[in-house]
Amino acid sequence: MKKRIAILGSTGSIGIQALEVIKQHPENFAAEIITAQHNADLLIKQAVEFKPDAVVISNEQYYRKVYDALTPLQIKVYTGNDALSQVVEQDNIDMVLTALVGFAGLKPTLKAIEAEKQIALANKETLVVAGELVTTVAKEKGVNIYPIDSEHSAIFQCLAGEFHNQVEKIYLTASGGPFRGRTKEELQNVKKIEALKHPNWNMGAKVTIDSATLMNKGLEVIEAHWLFGLKSEQIEVIVHPQSIVHSIVQFTDGSMKAQMGLPDMKLPIQYALSYPLRLKSGFQRFNFMDYPQLNFEYPDTKNFRNLALAYQALNKGGNMPCILNAANEVMVAAFLEDKVGFLQMPDIIEKCMQLIPFIEKPKLDDYIETDKETRMVATSYLK
Repeated sequence: MKKRIAILGSTGSIGIQALEVIKQHPENFAAEIITAQHNADLLIKQAVEFKPDAVVISNEQYYRKVYDALTPLQIKVYTGNDALSQVVEQDNIDMVLTALVGFAGLKPTLKAIEAEKQIALANKETLVVAGELVTTVAKEKGVNIYPIDSEHSAIFQCLAGEFHNQVEKIYLTASGGPFRGRTKEELQNVKKIEALKHPNWNMGAKVTIDSATLMNKGLEVIEAHWLFGLKSEQIEVIVHPQSIVHSIVQFTDGSMKAQMGLPDMKLPIQYALSYPLRLKSGFQRFNFMDYPQLNFEYPDTKNFRNLALAYQALNKGGNMPCILNAANEVMVAAFLEDKVGFLQMPDIIEKCMQLIPFIEKPKLDDYIETDKETRMVATSYLK
């Protein structure tokens, strides 16, 4: 039977690549629902090609345009942010791929889990913000969360067949981003055009900036904590500029397993969609002779402070990771609009972590309020 997929965020980098995977395996997958926030033109184009049952255009001002284009094709069209949380509950959905960016992914992912849909998770912020809540509900509902981040997919693949064996620690690899090795003085005046030039991966703007600041790796540390039940001291980040070793698991006997391959997000997307099967692919193959040397080094947490802040948030727990994430989302948006400097971002994030009231056992409403308040405080520092 075909697995019927809802792709939340089909016009973003992950969503586009997920549709490429589905196109390559029409006998295995169907894009049953696709959604976008603003990109009505691409959403229409995707819908015409993949013929989903329904689409959601979250921004209501584009509803009429999408409706007029797709209704003649018998494709249902919904609008508004609440529609995202409603369509994932439909009976014709087997798996929800959450490729939304940021805090926006939390509510529809929770709704999908409550509706007992399997989750392919590319939205790391869902677990960063509310990992305890999300994983608790997933266990209650018997829902599996399949990671799409290349690092977490690598850990998941290394653990296949090893779930009865104790993990000593894991290594999350990081490319180091475009500014690896630069001094504080050199980072003082870097611009967004430089930060958006990732050396290895083709990603959306937000994730690319997070990679440049090492916040992306910090968010992945928090995500790994919830996905694999590990303490912070069991999660180590190492910089690996070639991005060939995607992550490593070390077991209690000292042996280590690594997952390797060329940097291509379609591979972890396909693995998440097809698990436990490995489907044949036409992806480019790795050649050892093209990489005669693989390098590893410690991350620079003095000049790239976001990674250290993420560990602090994880160790504090409660709503602190939510504060970290909300402040970071505001900073990245501001940096992309040339409203804040590269080195100012971690300073303001840290101030938010100090100022926003700490809640040890937050509920969903607490996360929503924390996110809202943090954004207001972070924005106030930009004026």
